[in-house]
Amino acid sequence: MRAIGGLWRWRHNPLRRTSDLVEAWVALVALLLILAAAPVVGSLVGRVAQHSLQQSVRDQRAARHAVTATVVRKLDRSPLDTDPETSSARDLRSRVLADWTAPDGTAHHAVTLAALKSPQRGDHFTIWTDIHGRQVARPLDPATATTHAVLAGFGAALLTAGAVEGTRRLILWRMVLRRYARWDQAWDRAGPDWGRTGTGS
Repeated sequence: MRAIGGLWRWRHNPLRRTSDLVEAWVALVALLLILAAAPVVGSLVGRVAQHSLQQSVRDQRAARHAVTATVVRKLDRSPLDTDPETSSARDLRSRVLADWTAPDGTAHHAVTLAALKSPQRGDHFTIWTDIHGRQVARPLDPATATTHAVLAGFGAALLTAGAVEGTRRLILWRMVLRRYARWDQAWDRAGPDWGRTGTGS
């Protein structure tokens, strides 16, 4: 990006090459694209993600229901849980056999995880089910959806800026290769006797 300053300095410089001017213009265009296009792309992606995620929130809230379950009995730790040092989040949940009534009125009796540290028979806890009483995950809340949308927009802006900078560097790399090729051609034209006495150079 230092080449941008060269646009002004190189206007009347007799040592200025065309490639120097092109390099400065490419850097200026890249900077303007990063400053203008990246925020626009990020904003558009964030807005689309926000709309989509908030629609998912509404759909999940319509399809998932919080019901009250009753502990029948506590179950032993799952045999798949071989690590006694489990995470604190898992320690706050216990495997229990529970009863609950689905939103459609059907009774259910199944193993589930209760948000109880020491569940006793008759304790109540909340689970999420579909209309038929099958257990489902908690619906996405609007704040989490908004956070995901903001992160998506921010990521899109960064990717756009990275793509512009990557393109600028690729163009600059090609220009440098072309410059080296021209230097090689100039050395070839000068010949192997360049600089020797009596060779006319």
